[in-house]
Amino acid sequence: MSQVLAQTTFEDFLEWKPENGRYELHNGVIIEMQPTGEHERIKGVLIRKIAVEFDKLNLPYFIPNQALVKIPSKQTSYLPDVLLLNNAALASEPLWNKFSTVQKGASIPLIVEVVSTNWRDDYFAKLGDYEEIGIPEYWIVDYAALGGRRFIGNPKQPTISVYQLVDDEYQVSQFRGDDIILSPTFPSLNLTAEQVFQAAFVME
Repeated sequence: MSQVLAQTTFEDFLEWKPENGRYELHNGVIIEMQPTGEHERIKGVLIRKIAVEFDKLNLPYFIPNQALVKIPSKQTSYLPDVLLLNNAALASEPLWNKFSTVQKGASIPLIVEVVSTNWRDDYFAKLGDYEEIGIPEYWIVDYAALGGRRFIGNPKQPTISVYQLVDDEYQVSQFRGDDIILSPTFPSLNLTAEQVFQAAFVME
């Protein structure tokens, strides 16, 4: 769920944004994000599973709690559900040290959005924006099958869409039920779509 608060510039948004709470800027409009408990459970499981993978591979990655992704071409910044950052690339991010904000695809190996009622943001706006700045891998985790039929099929069913950047354009693979999620960033990830979806309702 989300709530529109006010309109502002990206610079003023950075200065205004409180430490607590979840806020995004969509084309100059401040949006307060209000995730459900189910949403947060899935997010937590994904963070744990992904962290195991980059620790296992000894990669210079980490998952921040409140970092923003700025879209340079517009007055827009997102607060992703799971944002994987490459610590080695942050020296080239001018907004990182002061505002915990990144804007280059090279800094972001993987990004995950868990779908809520504002599903169009994930499938339309964020998909295009993440592709534009060159994020190599983008997951849309649609555990409640809220997305449009053009994205998750008919009849609609819970789906994880993994978008991989190929020649500057996203190519999608989709996973449902007992399908093992195939991640270009973490090819040894042993996780099924259903294991992710179950996390919305029961703790592992």
